[in-house]
Amino acid sequence: MATVNTYLYFNGDCEEAFDFYKSVFNKEFKFIGRYKDVPEPARQNFPHCKDQHIMHVGLPISEETILMGADIINVESEENDAPKYFSLYLNTESKEEADRLFDSFAKEGEVKLPISEQFWGSYYGICLDKFGINWKISFSLETT
Repeated sequence: MATVNTYLYFNGDCEEAFDFYKSVFNKEFKFIGRYKDVPEPARQNFPHCKDQHIMHVGLPISEETILMGADIINVESEENDAPKYFSLYLNTESKEEADRLFDSFAKEGEVKLPISEQFWGSYYGICLDKFGINWKISFSLETT
């Protein structure tokens, strides 16, 4: 069966973001590569990326899920940032894990919906992390 993994794009702060995610998930990078490692002919496809920017990073967060990302520098954007019309939805194994993840992401970020018991039987909350990534954290109360 196919798996689905999320690929996040950043505008120069991918390494900082993934160091943060690494600390939240208590995991190690599977791979981290920089644009300085891209062969010269291919570098023309990334004209605004500097040597130190991240070309690709992979962070396994479970056996079947890898969070991936890269810096894609857009100097023409007024906000210098790509729109983020998505959310990352995490199902946790415990209420405690849900609280820990939610609190970690919300720190220096923004709580959109405080994590709490919901009418549909989940312990659920929404927050933006300090990098503007939208996280939905959920634990099914029906499994307890």
